[in-house]
Amino acid sequence: MNDRIQQLLNQITALEDDLRTALSEQPTTMFFQIKGKRVEFEQSIKETHRRLKRNFFRWLITDRPQNLITGPIIYAMIIPLVITDLFISFYQMTCFPIYGIKKVRRADYVVFDRQHLSYLNFIEKFHCTYCAYGTGMIAYISEIVARTEQYFCPIKHARKMLGTHARYARFLEFGEAENYEAKLEQYRRILSKDKIDRS
Repeated sequence: MNDRIQQLLNQITALEDDLRTALSEQPTTMFFQIKGKRVEFEQSIKETHRRLKRNFFRWLITDRPQNLITGPIIYAMIIPLVITDLFISFYQMTCFPIYGIKKVRRADYVVFDRQHLSYLNFIEKFHCTYCAYGTGMIAYISEIVARTEQYFCPIKHARKMLGTHARYARFLEFGEAENYEAKLEQYRRILSKDKIDRS
């Protein structure tokens, strides 16, 4: 990897860290606090949320009909999601300790907090819980697979890829054969510390 690319990657990493910090500080302006697993709003915000809540029957009448019609198809996806969840979790639980890879924490990816929003009715909260599980699970699986790829084959593809994971940008260039085995060991050592190589 040439120095210019390395410099750009370091700048991107620094900006991503700054963005994460700014986003984590943002909730203080939204009048809520996180206390353990609970999210608590100021009383005035709670009252406003309750006033804005649509009851179930009003929601049913005003919701788009195509959402109701396709509901069974969407919710049927829970079956492959749960099966994949079980298999990927079993893989991580059994193989990561053998490889010396630090395990991915599910709680960092699958977050259920939208049920604390009083302006959502019970159906909307159910939708939000399902979406939180689905998107969180895909991110969780992606990180497990990314760590596996870093362990076995940290090499970029010759063709451009869309939607690469955060570790991919620091992988070895396609065809970069010199000292491959030594570099592979370096990538593996990084995984035991649960870090993305920033160097």
